[in-house]
Amino acid sequence: MELFFLFLILAVAIFFIYGANSQGHDNEKGRTRPVQKRRSQSQRRPRQKPQSAGDYNDEDHLTRTNGIDHAAPPHFPLSMLLEGPAHVIDGDTIVVRKIKIRLAGIDAPELDRPWGQKSKWNMVRICKGHSVRVELTGDTSYDRLVGTCYLPDGTDIGAEIIKAGLALDGGYYSEGKYRHLEPAGIRRKLKPYGNQIRR
Repeated sequence: MELFFLFLILAVAIFFIYGANSQGHDNEKGRTRPVQKRRSQSQRRPRQKPQSAGDYNDEDHLTRTNGIDHAAPPHFPLSMLLEGPAHVIDGDTIVVRKIKIRLAGIDAPELDRPWGQKSKWNMVRICKGHSVRVELTGDTSYDRLVGTCYLPDGTDIGAEIIKAGLALDGGYYSEGKYRHLEPAGIRRKLKPYGNQIRR
């Protein structure tokens, strides 16, 4: 009986020694290091590179809004101002210094809707050859920062696209700022095709 208990104690000791060695990895010097516990999927943080306002990339990371993936908006510059040439995306979105800007308080038709392409090309005509100054509002819209955009002579670009009859006042978001600039009857023409200032 004593031999059985001695054998059992020896077996348990071997088990613990073997178990301790199997929970580490041998390095070149024969020492072991403990295996780090893996975080569960819910505990893992997504890897993100630091962003500055000047090097925003649409592929950085995504947010999901209304079932659609969008890149997260970039960080706001400390000055809340941007200035530079504008690349036009559509009638109410431009890119300045690699940052997408949603023109504050206006609602232009989507590109695939009637008047959408005409709105975009009118925006190209307004911005072409100019350095655009953007005064950011502090709001975001999907992957865009929201701002009021001006030409070098102080012309409000949003006001110009509305006066041309190719965008509408944004209502709630603009507090009616541009409503008086809308040509007569333009709401009947554009309202069914706008994006209704989705945010």
